[in-house]
Amino acid sequence: MAVLRCLDTLIHSAYGDIVFKLYEPSMLPGLGAAVSLLLALAEHEKARGVQTASLKCLLSLFQQCDCEEEHIELGRDERFKLGCTLATFLPGISRALSLVISGDVRQGHAVTVKAMKVWYKAVGLVMADEQLQKTDNGVATGDLGRVGELVVKRTPSWRKTTSQRLALVLQKIISCTSAHPHWRVRLELVSLSHFLLSQCRQSVGECVGPLLEALVGAINDEEPEVKHRCNAALDEVAQMGQTNNKQDFTDIISENLHSLASSLPRLMRTSDDQRKLFVLNVFLGYLKILGPKVDVVLTSAVHLERISKALMQVMELDVTDVKIVEERTLTSSTDLRPDLHQIPSQRKYFLYFTDDKIFSALRKICRMLGYYGNLYLLVDRFLELYKESSVYRKQAALVLNEVIVGAAGIGVEMDTSKIDSSGAKQSRTNQEDLKSSIMSIIEEYISLSNWHLPTISEALEGKLESTTSLLSKSPERNCLQLLPASKSPTLHQLNSNIWQICIQLEGIGGFALALGTDFRLLLMITLYPVLEKNGDESLLVSQAAFSAMCDLCKACDYSSPKELVIKNSDYLLNDVSLNLARPSIHPHAARVLAVMFTHSDASLLPLVADVVQDVLTALDLSYDQRAPQFCSVLHSLMKALVRWFPETIGCQKTPSKETQDKECVNLRQFLLDYKKQKELAEGIGLEEEDPNDLEVPPPTSDEDTDGPAEKKELPLHIQIVKDVMERCIHLLSDSNLRIRLKVLDILELCVCVLCEREDELLPMVHRCWPALLHRLTNDDPLAVPRAFKVLCVLGESCGDFLRKRVSKEVLPRLTSSLMKQAEVSARSRPVYTHTLAYKLQLAVLQGLGPLCVKLDLMEADLDRVIDACLLYLSCRQPMRLQEACLSVFRSLMDLDSDLVWFSLNELCCPVPYEPPHPHLLPVTLSGSHKPRNQFTDNVLTLLQESDAT
Repeated sequence: MAVLRCLDTLIHSAYGDIVFKLYEPSMLPGLGAAVSLLLALAEHEKARGVQTASLKCLLSLFQQCDCEEEHIELGRDERFKLGCTLATFLPGISRALSLVISGDVRQGHAVTVKAMKVWYKAVGLVMADEQLQKTDNGVATGDLGRVGELVVKRTPSWRKTTSQRLALVLQKIISCTSAHPHWRVRLELVSLSHFLLSQCRQSVGECVGPLLEALVGAINDEEPEVKHRCNAALDEVAQMGQTNNKQDFTDIISENLHSLASSLPRLMRTSDDQRKLFVLNVFLGYLKILGPKVDVVLTSAVHLERISKALMQVMELDVTDVKIVEERTLTSSTDLRPDLHQIPSQRKYFLYFTDDKIFSALRKICRMLGYYGNLYLLVDRFLELYKESSVYRKQAALVLNEVIVGAAGIGVEMDTSKIDSSGAKQSRTNQEDLKSSIMSIIEEYISLSNWHLPTISEALEGKLESTTSLLSKSPERNCLQLLPASKSPTLHQLNSNIWQICIQLEGIGGFALALGTDFRLLLMITLYPVLEKNGDESLLVSQAAFSAMCDLCKACDYSSPKELVIKNSDYLLNDVSLNLARPSIHPHAARVLAVMFTHSDASLLPLVADVVQDVLTALDLSYDQRAPQFCSVLHSLMKALVRWFPETIGCQKTPSKETQDKECVNLRQFLLDYKKQKELAEGIGLEEEDPNDLEVPPPTSDEDTDGPAEKKELPLHIQIVKDVMERCIHLLSDSNLRIRLKVLDILELCVCVLCEREDELLPMVHRCWPALLHRLTNDDPLAVPRAFKVLCVLGESCGDFLRKRVSKEVLPRLTSSLMKQAEVSARSRPVYTHTLAYKLQLAVLQGLGPLCVKLDLMEADLDRVIDACLLYLSCRQPMRLQEACLSVFRSLMDLDSDLVWFSLNELCCPVPYEPPHPHLLPVTLSGSHKPRNQFTDNVLTLLQESDAT
């Protein structure tokens, strides 16, 4: 370190002719030794300080030091002399410094930055354009002897050969520093490119392309200082190109763009993510530099072909994930609140990259093409690729979406200086051209061949709807992603279809944002298809459609999807009504209606009443073919009615605890009443009954029965619910399990709406009881829990009406089933909790207690329930079954706490009951003196709770 500092000080202290004596031809051996020694220290020394000091000495030796000390100003002749001398050492300098620059990143950014500066300063001295315009023939070498062999003459042939070799070194340097993690290294790369393009552009012709690439690649750097320096350098280089030869600079950029587009697919397949991002930033930088001249470049068929095919290959999606098809809309946007904010878009996975920054760069490239390019030319080209092959369809749609957004000036950086001195910074696409292009794209998107694609797993089982057969006969069949009717789509094809529809939905949302309020005119052709996909069974498609709805609201000044649907409900309902009559062509009209119910309020009901009747009529006519679709619509309608009329829910009147507490129990009166009831049951005392009590009340007068009774007209929503419940009665016995499950859900909601109108509810319950009873007692294990849930809801609404039916027809079978299954569950292993039998047990036990309370069951019925549930107090039962059983007993305590107390003590009596007087007989319960067993813990818990109350 001390020697290097001493050498640096000596060089700085030298002045006048003394310094330039070092660069005489006779001094080449000594100077070469010094340069070699300093390069060896920089290359092999491990101490960063020594490396940096040796590189600083090299800068001082080349008279290129940038420190704060005073330096000798080089004239033209001195620079020429220095360049002639350093030409001898240029190969060694390039080799050694390229190794330092490409060394381990652990050497620190300071060493790399200093090595880069030494290299480009040396190259700038040797290959400067102003120096190579002169010849080196005047240098005398005859008197130097063998030293003269070291002198390099910079002839045109030498310049060409050296330029080619420097291009190889430059490629290595750029590859190591363009994506360097430290921003100062990237900043020095900008300085390197700017310096060489400014000083030696003509001399190093083979290097101009890589230098421009390196400079352009930094235009989108995340570090502001790097980006600012790059913009300034590009501006200066562009002005220099305009001054010297404007066409030449544009041609270089165009050729580089063409070359990069040709190699882009290969680079995206073989490079790492950092290199891929750099390459895309270079691509984007070329477009920014060209600016409005992008339009001129794209008029070249070769350039357009290369760029478009490159984007198609780079943006290929990975559609192999099985989760795409598996994710169903169990809690989709059709079940969400109408005022829910937009959900985040689904992340896309690509074949050739994983970093989101790379996808962001690709989007910027597409937007830049749309912003500066000819919109009609781009739309026609990518629509051609869209129609050409299903392999390109998703990528072409992605590009089209971004091109339109870019043409509208959304998300485009416009603050970079351009080649064109006019510097146009606004899109040349007017609103009418934009609207025309959007119309042509939307028409292609929502065509039958591209919109109604199979997305559901039933397609794998050959259960495609009639759309498939319809489209297979279409003249556009070659463009479909569907197989012939004899084959079923594979998992790969279903995934591809889902992503295609999602991308097209994102495109419609983006088009709306691009047009703003002018898109209102296009709602008549786009809103219906978007709502149709909002009701799709695929989760990704449904979420993408909901996001598109939010974009439509934002663009067209609607406050929420709810307002969007209500304000446009007139023509939506007209389309739904027409399409319901044409199920073979428009099989998903019912989905649109279901989504409208979700995203609306009660003001829609009068408008939709006729359409609901059309749905019910269509269900009556084609229930064997289209029942699942119509049941989904009716389910959405019932959920909407429950939401729109919340005051009708929770209507069951239960006595408050205060009134129950006021009913004091008189033990004497209780015993007298009990004695009287027992005598009456045995026939004692009937002859003493007052005959007047048995008289039949007189019939009502004829005046009261004259004329038919006028029945009040029912509210519209009540009448609709009655009509829907009529269909449920028949569909409860359908052979399709999915339909039965859906109908049970609808029936539960119908009861919630009708619970306040017993006059309407009870006759309907009477009619549906046989079918419901069959579901409860003799159906698939999946349907029984759902049917039991409906029974519990009915118990809350019409308990007295159902008490006898449940007591005679339901309880015996339920309790018998519980007792049989208790033996199985007590011996089961943990895997048993995943079986249908366990889920049925749990559902029955969880609902049985509240059901008994609502039906006010007594005596024999309670005995039956208690006997069945006692078995589940065993500690050998699964924990959740024990908890559900405890809840049953807690509910039964409200009905008959004495019976529960006696039943529990018969099983386990923890406390002996001694008579308070010797004349009274002792009370002995069956549970007394029993050893601790499997029931003890839960019984003690219940008895403690009973004593506490």
